[in-house]
Amino acid sequence: MVNNDIKNIIESLIFASEEQISAKQIREILSSFSIKTDANKIEQAVDKLNEEYNEAGSSFEIIKIAGGYQFATRKEYGVYVGKLFDEKQRKKLSQSSIETLAIIAYKQPITRNEIEFIRGVNVDYIVNSLLERDLVCITGRAETPGRPILYGTTDTFLKVLGLNSLTDLPKLKEINEILQNEKIEGITEADIDLFNSVNQSFVPKTDEQPETQQEINFDENGNAIVPEETEVITEESEMEVTEIPDIDINELEIKSTIEIDKNLEEDKDTD
Repeated sequence: MVNNDIKNIIESLIFASEEQISAKQIREILSSFSIKTDANKIEQAVDKLNEEYNEAGSSFEIIKIAGGYQFATRKEYGVYVGKLFDEKQRKKLSQSSIETLAIIAYKQPITRNEIEFIRGVNVDYIVNSLLERDLVCITGRAETPGRPILYGTTDTFLKVLGLNSLTDLPKLKEINEILQNEKIEGITEADIDLFNSVNQSFVPKTDEQPETQQEINFDENGNAIVPEETEVITEESEMEVTEIPDIDINELEIKSTIEIDKNLEEDKDTD
């Protein structure tokens, strides 16, 4: 059972916070006042508050978004609030920006070259625009030649879509089934082709040949006969390695000189 005082404190913190507030932040604030709680109790308090709002017929509720809690207008009243912010609503993303953002969301972390491979066009301007809007961010560098920059989505992206985490994104398999079975207004063949490109995994090309399967034989009782391992003898293994003694270069030169003088004397005697 959640204490009413703790429930009201949690409600006031979520209401006063300009951004989403996480369970950890709430727990730390309560702990500073020697009030012990945990993530489970905080979630129970939020559920209880939403029950009260629902019973009272309120136009708002507390939602989990981008890993935290935030007050939000109920969906049925969203169209009216949207009219209030009509000017902001006009600043929509272009079709190419939405396509690029979708690729990043489902394939992250991803490089620009990989995005361009899927879309077939240069995406420098679009990626920079998404960075400025704080919808994507740099997450690191790939462990490939040149160490290209990797991109991923941000908490702002989750808030714009009303998601708590990336796991809440529709599964690609589900979208594929919808595209195959239903005709949706505004969806073109080009959109479906793009989706299919996103849906394909990046498979690196290798020159390695697949391993051949060994044939299995069975005896008269039906038991598998496991062949004994044979030792592979290579030319290298048969070669005897002999140690090469250290050679004194100066001594070698002296011996060569003596040998040459000796040959010259023998030639004189024959003359």
